[in-house]
Amino acid sequence: MAKLEITDDLDALIAVLPPPIATSLQAANRGEDLLEVILDLGRPPEARFVDGEIELGPQEVTQAEIDYVVSRIADFGDDNRAGIERTLHRISAIRNRRARIVGLTCRVGRAVYGTIDIIRDIIESGQSIMFLGGPGVGKTTMLREAARILAAKKRVVVVDTSNEIGGDGDIPHPAIGRARRMQVTTPTMQHAVMIEAVENHMPEVIVIDEMGTELEAVAARTIAERGVQLIATAHGNTLDNLMMNPTLCDLVGGIQTVTLSDEEARRRGTQKSVLERKAPPTFDVVVEIQDWDRVAVHHNVAQAVDAILRGRFIPAEIRYRDENGEIHVEKGAVHPKLPHKAQTREFEQAEEHPSRTLRVFPYGISQNRLRQAGRALNVPILIVSELGQADVLMTSKSYYRKRPRTISDAERAGLPVYVLRSNTVTQMEHCLADIFGLEPATDPFAAAMQETQEAIEKVLHGERSSVSLSPQDAFVRRRQHEMARAANLLSYSKGKEPRRRVRIHQG
Repeated sequence: MAKLEITDDLDALIAVLPPPIATSLQAANRGEDLLEVILDLGRPPEARFVDGEIELGPQEVTQAEIDYVVSRIADFGDDNRAGIERTLHRISAIRNRRARIVGLTCRVGRAVYGTIDIIRDIIESGQSIMFLGGPGVGKTTMLREAARILAAKKRVVVVDTSNEIGGDGDIPHPAIGRARRMQVTTPTMQHAVMIEAVENHMPEVIVIDEMGTELEAVAARTIAERGVQLIATAHGNTLDNLMMNPTLCDLVGGIQTVTLSDEEARRRGTQKSVLERKAPPTFDVVVEIQDWDRVAVHHNVAQAVDAILRGRFIPAEIRYRDENGEIHVEKGAVHPKLPHKAQTREFEQAEEHPSRTLRVFPYGISQNRLRQAGRALNVPILIVSELGQADVLMTSKSYYRKRPRTISDAERAGLPVYVLRSNTVTQMEHCLADIFGLEPATDPFAAAMQETQEAIEKVLHGERSSVSLSPQDAFVRRRQHEMARAANLLSYSKGKEPRRRVRIHQG
């Protein structure tokens, strides 16, 4: 397998920097690891690398040096971004209250040939693909490479809002190959240019970077319905992030609240009001870019979204490139083995289980909580919807006392029945811990997530109008707010650090 080929036109970026700063940067001799150069008025210039940052001399940056750079690059657009003609470098401006530029972020743009090999089969399948990932992991680089590969066989149009894909100037960078490029006058018009591209230029593929508005999501759906393949990036690290984004969740089908019948709610083991996908996804495949050489692929977005909304989990396919350039594909995480004996607190069961995932049929208990308990203990469980597929049936004491037909059928068939004292994550953890011979999870984060889920259930069921959670740090509070939003509830933080906490309530 060939190594990645990288071109960065670094000399062009160094040429626009003030001579003392350029000299210091060249003396560092770390061009291949350089991410960006930072020039802030009144502070020493900095160079940021993959593994850290250094100062480029002790002298503070002057206004004259900032103006020196500005005079040697293209004009800034409405998004305060500019470039260097025929390169992929991006210069972003920070302005003061009088709109004068007082800071510059000079980011190195690299064309990396070969990044798409890890998912080339998916790119060439004709399916619409969404790339997700944090800043700097290579979303735009992979997008650019996808445009070049597809343009060799199809009509490809790149909608280039900030000239990041095709580079600055009117002539696109060779990195996009034969793809045509449509520039956007202002970021707010990206959705209009997307539609214009389809109506005027008959593309088979449209490539878009940084989708972030509701209008762009609507435009994407319109394009997909016309049979055009979409390749795009969006803000967010994972599919879950995209689903929680109220602006962009329509890209994966959108989410709506549905009220179930009593019987259906009992069969699913959920409350009567549940979240469901309301439309087919705009994108068929989601690729989560974890780093330059590793991605997680959700091949069926509709199926993955439905599973997440029902509290289930479909492992993503993991693809990675090793140090020799070889590409490896893993169909899912390897699960630990089950112990040979299984017991419950209510019944003495000595059922033999093979070394595989435990298939659980939940009756009258929350599937979301059961899945959460399984994740907290890191045990391999699979929730099934048919009694005949199950290794065990799990129910609550209140349902077991009613002796419904399903439980009677399970007992007659010799299926182990595990009875929980209450329909809570804690009880489920204790039960699973007994089955797997483990101790219940004591991780503080897992405990906080458990407390949040139970509070959400209390508010949704009307047991409490609002619930205050235990004090947590900012990271945990943010996750608690996300969980509340996903359940269509309101939340806010109150108190002062370190006693600041989240309160969840009905809208």
